[in-house]
Amino acid sequence: MTNIAFQYPIWFVALCVLAGIIYATALYFRNKTFREQSKWLNILLGIFRFLSVTIICLLLLSPLLKSLVSEAKKPVVVLAQDHSESILNDMNQEDSLAYVQKIQNLESQLKEKYELQTFSFGEEIKEGIDYQFNDKVTNVSELFTEIYDRYTGQNLGAVIIATDGVYNEGSNPIYSGAKLAAPVFPIALGDTIPDKDLVLKRVFHNKIAYLGDKFSLQIDIAARNCANAPTNLKISKVVGGKTIPLKTEPITIIKNQFFTTKEIILDADVAGVQRYRISLSPVANEVTTINNTKDIFIDVLDARQKILILANSPHPDISAIKTSVLKNKNYQVDVAYIAQKDVNVAAYDFVILHQLPSQLKNISGILKTLYDKNIPRLYIVGTQTDMSKIGKVQPIVNIKGGTASTNNVQAVINPLFNLFKIDENLKRELPKFNPLTSPFGDYKASGDAQVLLYQKIGSVETKYPLLAFGEVNKIKIGVLAAEGIWKWKLFDFMQHQNHFVFDELLSKSMTYLTLKEDKRKFRVSVAKNIFNENEPILLDAELYNDSYELINTPDAALTITNEDGKNFNFTFNKVSNAYTLNAGFFPPGNYNIKGLVNYNNQQLIYNGKFSVRPVQLERFETTADHGMLRVLAQQFGGDVIYPNAIDSLISIIDAKDEVKPVLYSTLKTRSVIHLKWIFWLLVSLLGIEWFMRRFYGGY
Repeated sequence: MTNIAFQYPIWFVALCVLAGIIYATALYFRNKTFREQSKWLNILLGIFRFLSVTIICLLLLSPLLKSLVSEAKKPVVVLAQDHSESILNDMNQEDSLAYVQKIQNLESQLKEKYELQTFSFGEEIKEGIDYQFNDKVTNVSELFTEIYDRYTGQNLGAVIIATDGVYNEGSNPIYSGAKLAAPVFPIALGDTIPDKDLVLKRVFHNKIAYLGDKFSLQIDIAARNCANAPTNLKISKVVGGKTIPLKTEPITIIKNQFFTTKEIILDADVAGVQRYRISLSPVANEVTTINNTKDIFIDVLDARQKILILANSPHPDISAIKTSVLKNKNYQVDVAYIAQKDVNVAAYDFVILHQLPSQLKNISGILKTLYDKNIPRLYIVGTQTDMSKIGKVQPIVNIKGGTASTNNVQAVINPLFNLFKIDENLKRELPKFNPLTSPFGDYKASGDAQVLLYQKIGSVETKYPLLAFGEVNKIKIGVLAAEGIWKWKLFDFMQHQNHFVFDELLSKSMTYLTLKEDKRKFRVSVAKNIFNENEPILLDAELYNDSYELINTPDAALTITNEDGKNFNFTFNKVSNAYTLNAGFFPPGNYNIKGLVNYNNQQLIYNGKFSVRPVQLERFETTADHGMLRVLAQQFGGDVIYPNAIDSLISIIDAKDEVKPVLYSTLKTRSVIHLKWIFWLLVSLLGIEWFMRRFYGGY
């Protein structure tokens, strides 16, 4: 149906017709040029001119051509196939081939009557079905969300989902929140009859542990129809392809529906990513033993730093500092005295020099080792310190003292300090703490030092530094210009029944001083230490020039080596001013990485590790959940279909009144001036008129 509409009042059409009449009449009514010709020639020419002028005037009114277009669209039918491993649990090769043939026949029949959209789901939603059944997880709720997002507002006729009802990722699809306006027809796969099966359900554990600590495994064990059957829980470590037994615990299954939780304590005795295997010995006539074993990976971190408290003599400060520092599991603290001859400061990551250099002991050899090894340190100044030397061995605080007298000093917080954040409670409470003992002298912070605490002598707040930090030749150094810090710990407990203020001051100071910066010019970073086997291995790399600016001019290579010594070689992709690489998927195991780049005639190498753990979720539920599928079908107004009735699914869908084509009507508007035939009509009218006038001698 087509209509013409004008953008001006309709009576303007009469003016257009009138303009055509006036123009034609004025030109031909009294024209005597064709007097000798037939009297109808003037009339015919007038008609041509009348039509041309009228049409041109009508086009000036911007007429619109409106047409109503109707189109019938077939209903959309979604066919989604579960691609997870559990689908093949109860199918042999012959059964699986027969099932695939049925689904393919169903596809062909649906395409003839409906607009068919096919998907596969498992780890993710994919368009199309390839019948591989190798996904490691099943997420049904994500499928419903995807269908809802794609087809809301469209003529969605039906949703067919072929699955066993088992999901191990995402929420329960019954409560997914996707309110589909179409019936759902689950094709119920799998067997709902529980077989005799022993299942290692879950293993709860920390992802990381610290070297030297203990960690626990909480192991959930379930059994169906295995009453009175004995089994053994075995924990082993997998190293280089070899399995090393660690612990074995017997378990007696006392009833058919059995569940228990066992807790196992293990030692984190080796640094790095450790692979542990938890297994249950099979029982007689068990349907499958695949779900009797589970591998876990734990990243054992050797993040501990060795700290040495080197003192001139025994002092209460030493015990106060040691007990506070040991609260951080990343620190290992040793105490030594300068009189000992076997002290090896080079073996430590950080050294606290308590009242050293002293008046009686020369530590020039120790200081040389500290500088040569770039070992950060903290100087604690006291009455035994050699005041003439302390200012020379460290450039953070310049100390000039000439007498044996001391000052009692309290702490004043420097509000401009910004090396690390200080808690408001510490800022409020620390100035109230007991005074420390500081040797009398003139104290002055160097230009590169940052002062955290100033000295308050009596009621006078001075600019003498009490606690200051700095960096010399990339070595972090701290100076505490007083002894008696043990008093602060006791006072903190007396006031608050804890050591929070004291511990925070020491913890923040130690963290800053012991923090190691990575100065390597070439670094490779792995997205994480432990990947799932269904995750791609993602790596990034950075290369710095001598000014520590990021560059990626040379090509960077990477070699990944598995436990058998096989190498996989890659070249990083350049992106922006860095490098990136997607190495793809790797089977479970431990891997070493070696990054390599040549820059300025120098070969830069970076070594690292990562591990890949197996995803075993599909192994631990062997019984189909058709109950959930029935609830889904009822919730959305569909029916549960079993594999032997797939051929009847078309007729069942047809019986649903809501699965019908929808008639869509669209109003299309188009300007008449865009119609090409109008142009050719005008050209024809004016051309014929011109030809006739020319032919009969009018021009």
